[in-house]
Amino acid sequence: MSSTVDKTMGDSKAMDDKYNVEAAEVLANEAQHLPITEAAPIYEQLLTLFPTAAKYWKQYVEAHMAVNNDDATKQIFSRCLLNCLQIPLWRCYIRFIKMANESKGLEGQEETRKAFDFMLNYVGADIASGPIWMEYITFLKSLPALSTQEESQRMTAVRKVYQKAIVTPTHHIEQLWRDYENFENSVSRQLAKGLLSEYQPKFNSARAVYRERKKYVDEIDWNMLAVPPSGSYKEEVQWMGWKRLLAFEKGNPQRIDSASSNKRIIFTYEQCLMYLYHYPDIWYDYATWHAKSGSVDTAVKVFQRALKALPDSEMLRYAYAELEESRGAIQPAKKIYESLLGDDVNTTTLAHIQFIRFLRRTEGVEAARKYFLDARKSPNCTYHVYVAYAMMAFCLDKDREIAHNVFEAGLKRFMHEPLYILEYADFLTRLNDDRNIRALFERALSSLPPEESVEVWKRFAQFEQTYGDLASMLKVEQRRKEALSRTGEEGASALVGSLQDVVSRYSFMDLWPCSSKDLDHLARQEIIPRPVFSPSFQWLAKNMNKKVEKLALPNGPGSVDKDYTGLISNSTVSAKVVNPDVSKMVIYDPRQKSGIETLPSTTSSGVPAAYSNLSNPVAAIVGGGMTNAFDEILKATPPALVAFLASLPVVEGPTPDVDVVLSICLQSDIPAGQTGKLGTSSVQLSGGPAPTTSVLSGSKSHPIPSAASFKTTRDRQAGKRKDLDRQEDDETATVQSQPLPRDVFRMRQIQKSRGGTTTKARGVTTSQTGSASYGSALSGDLSGSTG
Repeated sequence: MSSTVDKTMGDSKAMDDKYNVEAAEVLANEAQHLPITEAAPIYEQLLTLFPTAAKYWKQYVEAHMAVNNDDATKQIFSRCLLNCLQIPLWRCYIRFIKMANESKGLEGQEETRKAFDFMLNYVGADIASGPIWMEYITFLKSLPALSTQEESQRMTAVRKVYQKAIVTPTHHIEQLWRDYENFENSVSRQLAKGLLSEYQPKFNSARAVYRERKKYVDEIDWNMLAVPPSGSYKEEVQWMGWKRLLAFEKGNPQRIDSASSNKRIIFTYEQCLMYLYHYPDIWYDYATWHAKSGSVDTAVKVFQRALKALPDSEMLRYAYAELEESRGAIQPAKKIYESLLGDDVNTTTLAHIQFIRFLRRTEGVEAARKYFLDARKSPNCTYHVYVAYAMMAFCLDKDREIAHNVFEAGLKRFMHEPLYILEYADFLTRLNDDRNIRALFERALSSLPPEESVEVWKRFAQFEQTYGDLASMLKVEQRRKEALSRTGEEGASALVGSLQDVVSRYSFMDLWPCSSKDLDHLARQEIIPRPVFSPSFQWLAKNMNKKVEKLALPNGPGSVDKDYTGLISNSTVSAKVVNPDVSKMVIYDPRQKSGIETLPSTTSSGVPAAYSNLSNPVAAIVGGGMTNAFDEILKATPPALVAFLASLPVVEGPTPDVDVVLSICLQSDIPAGQTGKLGTSSVQLSGGPAPTTSVLSGSKSHPIPSAASFKTTRDRQAGKRKDLDRQEDDETATVQSQPLPRDVFRMRQIQKSRGGTTTKARGVTTSQTGSASYGSALSGDLSGSTG
């Protein structure tokens, strides 16, 4: 057996992933076939990783029960019962209690009764708890009654359990109700009538809630192991399922009293944490629900359990400290913050900042200042600590001198950090200290490398637009171009002034000195000469996106084109990003007709003509693999869909005009699909060849037909379809004349359409014609005219 254990433990080494579910299942199955002395280490290993896996606890405890190891069994139950509210595990517990007390007489019966009450208090609200209620009732009925008084007490106890069971939404609620009716009728028919009428509405309500609850319970995988979230679809489905079940229980659908409703919500949360044990949001929701319900002490216990389950979660620690601080427990909150600090080596910058703020709130300015002086000596202290303390001194303490001194002290250490320079500049801007702002920019730009100074140059230019005159503004713009021209591939071309620079200088908030069309033109102009947008236009594009949805232009339309929105959103790229080869870049032009000239033939004749009308500029530009992929798509496309796509016009922009598409649909004759074997007959266009894209493009030389012409065209087509219907006996008839499926409704529609009935009433003339089409038995065109 020792070799088997070694093999099993060797398999555990294959668990590269700490929470490998498949490997855990293998270990659990192996342990079931081992003696308890050899299986115990395996179970302990599994339960360390999966402390809420009720099925592993059940296997573990049953292994001890099999060898009558009562002490070990009790110890295991004490470790798992309250954290694993699952019916099979609890039934195993009650079975052990009954076996242990079987030979103890009345004392053992009393212990068993207490165990049943204990069990139902924790898992009696489970939707699968019906067998437990039935087992308890059977146990109570089996108790001996030596006197009339004891018999009366037993009947009363049974009645109370029945009355609790029939108002609990479980799978066996209807069976329990029938048993309760029989029980009451067997005791006293006269008394049963009143009791049943009293509990009938409660039972009906519980049954209705059960049906609703079952919908949510069925969405949950009850065999799932608790693993950290990985973002998989299955995990997201389970998370959403539990969220819906919790929301359902919080709504108190059964309209029971507040205490009972809260008990059910707690039970649902505890069951949820068995499976979502590593989800911090579930722990947080559970704790905050307790706090809002008035049970702050219970919320604290939940947070303590959460930190035991997720010791590395900073979010939960901050939430726990916030709860303690909000109720005035300053020292417990301080201990939580100190636990976040840990040793000085692994302390995060955020922990320093939040502890400084906590000390400022709870112990005053001096305590925060003292800790800041210690924190800045830490090897992992970053510029964020300086910025946070300086802004706290400025905003909370109203001490601008200390804030200025802190920024200056940090500047000696973090002159190479562009973001620190910008924060310092923002602080000086609040002081309206333009002289020191210019000095700061000059000092920073003289030490920063060009590739890291882009944002600083941009802020410097914006500052001059606000505080400087035209000469200083133009001077800074030129200096910026000279500095940044050395960072890109465009070289000297970046030194040339452009209209984008004027737009960026004379824009204000969401106001622009040009229309959206002008901006679109400038964006296209910017793409052609250089692969990377100039810094001025990057700023313009970034700010354009902020107000693109509510842009109001004084000289142009009230909204920005979607093409331009996508263009500028793609333009805001970092200079460090590898740029594409612009020698192969082609600007989109909707008027170009480049397409696929020849395509492989298909099994249906007549289809290549439809293919030839399709255009694919992308395939034509790229060539090679893209063309082959497009050919494969066309091969798999139904002929009727190909003919329809060939009839669609080429319109400007990514979104087609709905009216144009509808007009094409009304005018085109879609070829019908062959109902027989493929390749034995051809698909013909009954209305003649499909219109070419040049005819339907909407250009001036080929205008879109008007609404009046649509009606004339449809009437003419209706006449053609009637002529085709008369050719049913002709051997060369097209697919439209083929027999249709024997469907009564469709046959009536066909008879009406072929009859060409015309009804005149109230000056309105309506005619309906029908024809078979690909993929359906009947398609109808309805036209009406008012006289």
